[in-house]
Parts: sequence; structure tokens; C-alpha cells
Amino acid sequence: MNSSLTPANIFIEPSDERFKDNYRRWQGIPSIEVTERGRIFLNFYSGQGAEVGGNVMILCVSDDYGKTFRSSVTVVEHPDEECRIYDPNLWIDPFKRLWMTWTQTRGFNDGRMGVWVSICENPDAENLQWSEPRRIANGIMMNKPIVTSNKEWLFPCAIWCNTSGSIPSEDHGLQNEQFSNVYVSTDNGKTFSLRGQADVPNRQFDEHMIVEKEDGILWMLVRTFDGIGESFSKNGGYTWTPGRKGNIDGPCSRFHIRRLKSGRLLLINHHNFKERISVEDIMNQGNVKKWKGRSHLTALLSEDDGKTWPYSLLLDERNEVSYPDASEASDGYIYVTYDRERVKEREILMARITEEDILRGECKSEGGMLKKVVNKATGQPNVE
Repeated sequence: MNSSLTPANIFIEPSDERFKDNYRRWQGIPSIEVTERGRIFLNFYSGQGAEVGGNVMILCVSDDYGKTFRSSVTVVEHPDEECRIYDPNLWIDPFKRLWMTWTQTRGFNDGRMGVWVSICENPDAENLQWSEPRRIANGIMMNKPIVTSNKEWLFPCAIWCNTSGSIPSEDHGLQNEQFSNVYVSTDNGKTFSLRGQADVPNRQFDEHMIVEKEDGILWMLVRTFDGIGESFSKNGGYTWTPGRKGNIDGPCSRFHIRRLKSGRLLLINHHNFKERISVEDIMNQGNVKKWKGRSHLTALLSEDDGKTWPYSLLLDERNEVSYPDASEASDGYIYVTYDRERVKEREILMARITEEDILRGECKSEGGMLKKVVNKATGQPNVE
């Protein structure tokens, strides 16, 4: 019962057939980071089935600013076939180390989950080397941490509440942690502790992110059944205001928000989408759901600390484009990744844009690109 508490295996440049693009039959939920030298890292999780035991994390790398990517440069797989590796994330810390995090659980949801990390001290090296995996938190963290103005590292982790449409298969006594939690490290990532938690009504798989407002208040955004909820903390994340529905809409899906070097806020979200899924529809489906409204993925900018979002650039208007993550590179470009039709098309895509592109509402920057296919799994037969 405790196999999910044991480390996964990390394979570097593996040649195994099961990791190849033409073998894998499902994939999605990507993350992206870019080093100061311009190397792009992009990962996601994949496998033979959709969100089942045996899923693995695939890491791809580009050394030509996203024109081409090498697949399966690193792969994370758990030796227990009942455990799945999922919801990965990439983050470059203030010391330029690349953090590769993922979640481990038995089956779809064992009620405990666990955030694991392996760190690459020199992500620009020709041969990547990763630290031994270690577990840093209960729950799931699929979105990037932030470093606050007082140099604390805040990690947004969550244990799904029972009303998320996923009943835990095991009882670990963690019901008091079924919230949008915040873990903190005050020693540059050596140790972590649970600092506080927000309780946002109608949250669904949480997938929360944190932004530090210009006045120092922490603003947490949380995925909910009816859009995006919010909560605030004035004391560094120890306590949070009662959650409420925010002024940002959404089709019950992951989003990305971050402070750019310019001071503006960037939001990657579904904008002007046409359909909306009902709570009843969500709850009546199984663990792997068919969603509505995940179209018109858009980059938006705010110049008033998130009150309004007057500037927008449509990244991809198609259906079933979702789960964005982004990184601001030292060359001024913003790299955005997302997935498309995880079961049928199985595409991981990327956009390369600038703030000016968003301000003008059109991608005209030199080197800019939209809808770039980074990776596509082509294994057969199709997943039903």
C-alpha cells in the first residue's frame, strides 16, 4: 500500500520502446521552462492509457529556440505499475537550478498523492544529471511556485476534496488537508512545511496559483466548477480570506498567471469560449472526463494588477486545447505550452510571443510562432 511513497526511476536518454513517441497512446498536461542561455525544457505525462497506473513523465529539450525538440531526453517512471506519474511541472529557481516536479499516486486518486522533485544543478549541461527524487509535500502541484518579496518560496499544493468528482480509493486521514494548500520553504528549497490553506467554494481539482500583488498581498486563483475562484492573504500565506468567485471566467480548466519583468500580469486562459459544462455533467462522468469550453486559448495582459485585462492575443481557437503553462525568457520572449485532444491528436504545442504581440493583438514579432507542435504520440490502437 505504500509503494507510492517510494521513489520513481529516472531514465536519461532511454531507448526503451515503451517511451517512444510511436508507442505511447495518450498524453497531456505540459509544463515549460527556459534557461538564460535559451535552452527550452518541456515536459508532460503520457503512456498507454488515459490517467491510469503506469503513466510516465516525458521531458523534451530544444536547443534551437523551439524549432525542433528532442523527445524523451529524461523519463520518470514508477516501478510499481499501479502507481502513476502525473501533473509534472518545471521551475527554474533563483539559483538557476531546474526543478522537475511530479505527483505520484496509486491508481487515479489514493487520497494522499505526493509531490516529488528532482533537481538539475546545471540544466545547460550537455549531459543532464538529476538528484535523487524526494517527496516534499502531500497532494498535487501542477503549477509553478513563486518567490515572494521577502524571499520565501511558496508552493501551491492541493489534496482533492471529495466533491471534486474523484472519491479517494484509500483513507489516509488527510481530510483536514483537502484544500488549496500552500507549502513554504524558507531555506532555499532544503525543507518544506505546510503554511496555510484556502477554502474556495466549488473548487474542482484546485490547480491553484499564487501571485504577489503590488501591495504585498498574496492573491490565490483556484479552478472552480463555475470559473476561477480567489482568496487573499495579508500575512504571507498563514491565513486566507473566505474563498469567493473571482472576476475571471473560465470553463473549469487549468490557467496560468504570472508577474512579468515589466510589472504587468500575464494570464493564459480560455477567453470568449462558446460552451460551458455543467456541474451535473462533471459529476456524472468518470474520473477521465469529456470537457466543454476548452477553446480560444488566449494570452491576456493586465496593467492594473489584475483588475482588468484589456489586451489579448488569441493563441489557439480550436476545441480541446487546454492546460497552459508559461515561462518568460531572458531574450524577451514568452513561451507558452498547452495540449490538444489528449486521446485523439495527442499533441503538445507551444507558442513563442512577446508582450508587444499581446498589446497589438497579433503575433508579428520576429521569431514569434503559434500552434507549434512539440510532440505527438502516435501509438496504436487508439485509446477508447
